[in-house]
Amino acid sequence: MHAAILIYEGVEPIDLATFGVLSMAKRVVPGIAAFTVAEHAGEVLLSNGLRVVADYGYADAPEADVLVITGGPGWQRAAQSPAMLDFVRIRSARSVVAAVCTGGMILAATGLLDGRSATTKREVIGTELSPLRLMSEHHPRVTVVDHRIVDCGTVLTSGGVTLCIDMMLHLIERFHGAEAARETARILEYSAASAANETRSPTIRPAIQPTLRVET
Repeated sequence: MHAAILIYEGVEPIDLATFGVLSMAKRVVPGIAAFTVAEHAGEVLLSNGLRVVADYGYADAPEADVLVITGGPGWQRAAQSPAMLDFVRIRSARSVVAAVCTGGMILAATGLLDGRSATTKREVIGTELSPLRLMSEHHPRVTVVDHRIVDCGTVLTSGGVTLCIDMMLHLIERFHGAEAARETARILEYSAASAANETRSPTIRPAIQPTLRVET
C-alpha cells in the first residue's frame, strides 16, 4: 500500500499519526510507503505552530493506492478551497479515499459522500460546534452516523482525533490482511485499545450492514 497523506494549514498534529502508523507498519510489511502532499510542496503550518514539510504539491504528487485526508481546525478553510476539492475528486477516480476526523467535512464538501454513509469528529469543547452535527445539517445527501469507521469501499471516514490510528490499521488489514494489522497494532502497543474500540463501535460497511441516521 502506498498512501498519500493530504495536509493543509491548520491540520491537528495528532492526525499525523496516520503517517506514524504506516511508518511502524513498514517493519511488518516493508512495501508500505507514505508521503505528504499539500497544495504546494514545502513548509505547511499546522495547528498550534508545528511546521512540517509537504513532499509534493497537487501538481506533482505521485500516484497512491490511498489518499488520506487529515483533519484539524483548518478544515473549514480547506473545505472551501477549489484546488483542494478538485484534487480530491480527481484522485478519487484512481485511489481509495479515507478521511479521518474533520477531514470528513472536507470530503463531504467534494460531493463524494453524497448518497453514502459517513462519520466525522463528534467530541468538542466549550462553544465549539460538533462537526458530526454540522455534517448532518449541511450535507443532507449524506447519511451521517455516529461511528468509529465507515467503510463504503472506495470511500471511508472515521471519527475524531486518535481514531485515525484505527483507520490506518483498518486500511492495513484491507490491503495486507488481518495478521499484518494485528502485528502493527502489537508493535504500536495499541492491541487492547484497538480491540476495545472495535467492540464498542464495530466498523460498518453500508453495502452489507444497515446504518442509522444520527439524531441531532
